[in-house]
Amino acid sequence: MSSRLLRSLFYCALLSLPWAVTGVEQHIFDAPPPQSPGILRRFSPKNSKSLAEVLSIAQAHDLDIWQIGTDSTPHVDIYSPPSSTRLPDVLLSTPHSLSNISVPTLRLQRELKGDWGLESLENSTFHAEYHTHEEVSAFVHALARAHPDKVALRHIGHSGEGREMLGMKISAPPKLEGPSAQKLGFVVLGPQHAREWIATSTALYLAHALLANASEPHSLSYLLEVYDFHIIPSPNPDGYVYTWEGDRFWYKNRQIVGPGAKCTGIDMNRNWGAHWKPHAKHPLLHFEDDDDVSSENDTDSGLKKKKKSKKEPADPCSHWYPGHRAFEAPEVTNLANYLTAVQGVGKGAKGGVVAFVELRSYGQMLAAPYSYKCDRLPKDAEDQREALHGAARAGSAMYGTSFATGSLCELLYRAPGNLLDYVYSTAGVKYAYSAFLRDTGTYGFALPPAWIRPVGEETAGVVAYLGRFVAKQRGIEL
Repeated sequence: MSSRLLRSLFYCALLSLPWAVTGVEQHIFDAPPPQSPGILRRFSPKNSKSLAEVLSIAQAHDLDIWQIGTDSTPHVDIYSPPSSTRLPDVLLSTPHSLSNISVPTLRLQRELKGDWGLESLENSTFHAEYHTHEEVSAFVHALARAHPDKVALRHIGHSGEGREMLGMKISAPPKLEGPSAQKLGFVVLGPQHAREWIATSTALYLAHALLANASEPHSLSYLLEVYDFHIIPSPNPDGYVYTWEGDRFWYKNRQIVGPGAKCTGIDMNRNWGAHWKPHAKHPLLHFEDDDDVSSENDTDSGLKKKKKSKKEPADPCSHWYPGHRAFEAPEVTNLANYLTAVQGVGKGAKGGVVAFVELRSYGQMLAAPYSYKCDRLPKDAEDQREALHGAARAGSAMYGTSFATGSLCELLYRAPGNLLDYVYSTAGVKYAYSAFLRDTGTYGFALPPAWIRPVGEETAGVVAYLGRFVAKQRGIEL
């Protein structure tokens, strides 16, 4: 029997023990040796042609592209792990800045902490570090036990590898009477991309803040007078587990995409049924569908597009692989079904889901629809942008963190099959946003744990503002 299998069996046996969240003995394992840092490089080309060249080289060498920005400061962030081979000379000779990224050695064993002090938001130790999938689930169950009158567990469905997708409905009896007593729905979704740990941690912080005593700083409990919150902290559980056990910066889910496929996983955020397209390469480099093709002078994305290109089969090895069809990822189907269920009374009704925030990293951006086109505005764009600008100011008020605002397409690039477009266009949620949390590229997806609480606090400010804004639109003061 291999040593890896033995470790796996031991870990599974350990997790099966009936340990509670409080009052349990700690199990401490030897810490792994420190790992040499990876390097995050930012290339900031002066024009769109140079940006396309950097992207083309990066994809040709299968490099890990962390972020592409096409707004006022075009850039490409490329991560090199400690074990990687030398970057192509053409990239090394291209002007760029760099940061050392500290990455913990992945391991199955870790200290299982027993008492996080969840009775207090301000004094809890839970928000001081990142947590495994098992600890995330333990936290959710602990909140449900501590607040049985306010927290109802929601079983969203199962992932491709059979893990439970766990959510929470956090609510309280309405204080208003009559027609205004109809509670409104507010959905907060954690990251679809597995490596965005800060987004999962922030979803958990927001859940804790909603249940915190009203006298505590950063408590959001007053929002429960008007809203039922639906929080799903880890919508990609398989990918999240893999970032702890296999590849810290894994991006997609862990779905087997076909017999004999040499790569695994679907980009969940390109698998939704709103304007889904079979793109497998980055959209700044490749346009293969008729309605994505226009004249050479069309610069939706800041790059000239091909008039026509031969359609190519989707590449399952691409970061941006959208699947063979929309809703192919079971996690996406489960989320869509759940959103339909909580929408309840449907579009345009007095109740139902009226606000949606998807938590992501990184970039410090607050984005509204659309993602699939940059030259098309939603009919609700004026109201959406008004709320967005106010939310950005509220997020900045705590620590001075700046947030760019705009449509998702404007801030990043065109991406068909995006969740945000589905939530707005298909599910009918007017105030639907993607919130990209800290930072702007110093640490990227490896944001230090010391930032978890500050990010949670400033994101609570964003959610609070949106909650007040939407309520005020309906004549309710909070």
